[in-house]
Amino acid sequence: MGNPARIELKPLEISDAEAMLQIRVENKDIMKPFEPIRDERFWTLEGQREHIAAGLEAMRLGQSLPLGIWLIGTGKLIGRIELSGIARGPFQNANLGYFIHHENSGKGLMTEAVSRCIEMAFREQGLHRIQASVMPINKASAAVLEKCGFRQEGLARRYLHINGSWEDHILYAITDDAF
Repeated sequence: MGNPARIELKPLEISDAEAMLQIRVENKDIMKPFEPIRDERFWTLEGQREHIAAGLEAMRLGQSLPLGIWLIGTGKLIGRIELSGIARGPFQNANLGYFIHHENSGKGLMTEAVSRCIEMAFREQGLHRIQASVMPINKASAAVLEKCGFRQEGLARRYLHINGSWEDHILYAITDDAF
């Protein structure tokens, strides 16, 4: 039998906006090298409400699965993980993105969240493939993906506009047969 679960994943609600804003603000400087430049509204309570509402609408349409990462026992929101760009038909694919509060990094919680999200994607969503991209400097995120069974598929040059620059990303993927 495996280790007991330390986190749970569940859809974010509008009422989670204040907790999400706190996480975003407390991690802004740490996350800056890995994220797009956000407009000032994003860093407000109303901006987080709008962001969560957009995620809920995308989930309703079957295009995304935005989830909060919650610590079991305390019920504290510590991060976010999302399957976005869900494509059906012959592709059955989604993109994976995630972040965790810096106070919870290095404890295996993100690995647990990614593993649980993969399980949801394959078992509950019926997806065949999940892909993720990581900047080469983000060794911690690459390690999480590799621990969860993702394979490197290549390097995408100038792939995403991050922190004001077009950044290279290593592409990773996992398919249901590897799960």
